[in-house]
Amino acid sequence: MSENQEKVEAFEVDKSVQTEMKKCPACGANLVFDPDKQMLYCSHCGTKQSISMDLNASELDIRLSLTSNGTWGREEATVFKCDNCGAKVVLQNDKTAINCPFCGTPHVVKTDELAGLKPNALLPFAFGLEKAVEYAKAWAKKRLYAPSKFKKTLSTENVNGVYTPCFTFDSITTSTYYGRIGNRHTRTVGSGKNRRTETYIVWRNISGRHGDSFDDVLITAGSKFDQKKLDKISPYDTNSSKAYEENFLLGFMAYHYDCELQDCWEAAKKRIDVAIKNAILSGYSYDVLDYINVSTDHANVTYKYVMLPVYIGNYKYKKKFYNFFVNGTTGKVWGKTPISALRVIFTVLLGLAVIGGIFAIVYFTGG
Repeated sequence: MSENQEKVEAFEVDKSVQTEMKKCPACGANLVFDPDKQMLYCSHCGTKQSISMDLNASELDIRLSLTSNGTWGREEATVFKCDNCGAKVVLQNDKTAINCPFCGTPHVVKTDELAGLKPNALLPFAFGLEKAVEYAKAWAKKRLYAPSKFKKTLSTENVNGVYTPCFTFDSITTSTYYGRIGNRHTRTVGSGKNRRTETYIVWRNISGRHGDSFDDVLITAGSKFDQKKLDKISPYDTNSSKAYEENFLLGFMAYHYDCELQDCWEAAKKRIDVAIKNAILSGYSYDVLDYINVSTDHANVTYKYVMLPVYIGNYKYKKKFYNFFVNGTTGKVWGKTPISALRVIFTVLLGLAVIGGIFAIVYFTGG
């Protein structure tokens, strides 16, 4: 694999691509959203501007999701696409994409594609970059086999704040089900030398109806930040998300979804199906499940297209790229680190030494 290919896979971020800019009224420099102060801030002259935090995001009817009221217009935003890795960024029409935020290549070109659904919700970053690096360092210290050099190189230079696209779904469900479950029993059979205990299963059929409701089932809408990564740094309190406000994005990056709303809803239904089956089965006492078939109807389905805050660390170690991810509201960290061969060898040798010492003690004490 070439070094350039490794960059494509590493979720690398280029700071030159930003979604929005707003000028300071006092000095003309760029304002940014300061997570620690929860307001706009000018690092040049210190000017501060408040942002309304009162308006919570509304749920949208999924049946109306494709109307023009909830979409970007051609006059508002443009989709830029990277020829190298296929990543997409939505930018306002007066902004220019310089480099791809994922692989860093300059082959980012304007497309004729409509930007699609417009976000209606957002969770602001709750803390700044310095605090994110502190969380990352604390996480790195617990990585036993990570090289010391890697732990020492963590800094704000290779960490970026990114708003990543997700959908949340609410639904009221009514399910019918039928299946077969069983309980294990034992009995003694035979006589004399042939006397033995055997296990058998008593099966019984089950059926019924089950009602439930689901709130903010969270599904990622970006292939560069997949469901596994999202689950690893969750939870996010999406019920506290704010109505989408561009000022929150100042100084950060935002990526356009590349998984359509309908596809994300199908993924959400699969998660809901698993939860319903578990809820049904929890009402029965059994040892073995033969099968269970569940048919579910959904009503009052609503969604939010929410941008979630993630700090993304990207770093290179011995010509290979690695990423870690920090939840921008809780500080929870997950990622992959390099492995030090010397640390692994030392651990193995130490384990062998301990085992050898135990055998020696047993041998010489006659235990």
